Amino acid sequence: MKPLRVLVLAALASFAFASSAAADADVAGLIHDRLKTAPVLKGEFEQSKTLKGFRNPLVSKGEFLVARGQGVWWHTQKPFDSTLVVTKTRLFTRNPDGSAANLMDAQSEAGLQQVDELVLSLLSADLEVLADKFAIVAQPVGAAGWTLVLTPRDPNLAKFLVRATLAGERDVQTVRIDEARGDTTQIRFSHQQPSTALTPDEAARFQ
Repeated sequence: MKPLRVLVLAALASFAFASSAAADADVAGLIHDRLKTAPVLKGEFEQSKTLKGFRNPLVSKGEFLVARGQGVWWHTQKPFDSTLVVTKTRLFTRNPDGSAANLMDAQSEAGLQQVDELVLSLLSADLEVLADKFAIVAQPVGAAGWTLVLTPRDPNLAKFLVRATLAGERDVQTVRIDEARGDTTQIRFSHQQPSTALTPDEAARFQ
């Protein structure tokens, strides 16, 4: 289960919409309208992880690619080169020389497809897909912004995740993850570019 935990915390957690109040549903609908969605989204990220008991955070930078129906490609460039890829059938790392090492496959981990859906839904703030995992407090910010505070309903997620906070406008711009053990991760996305389809080179990253 460790690769799943790393993936969810490193880019990547999920949520559920508490629709008991009509006002909450209206706010969630407004946020959904403010987001733009595309079959393919790529961009850059900066991740800052603060460990409990340590003053200075661990900072990493890189690029990402999200493709509906394909998966997520997460390439860390600094402070060292590493690539993590999740698809519906595999979770693997890509070495700098191009070789791949399987961390998990669909036969050994039945929940892998759910993780793929989870990550895609996080980066697109898809409230409907994530509605069975988290309670959501949604709030508009100004004329175009929004925030979502996500608290896990799932007991397995709650063991390591206290909350995830998303903020953005037309895209998800930041994700903050607060872990049960006291660590926090802040991810900032930039230079996001939507597209209608993968290029041949991009498609090869998921193979």
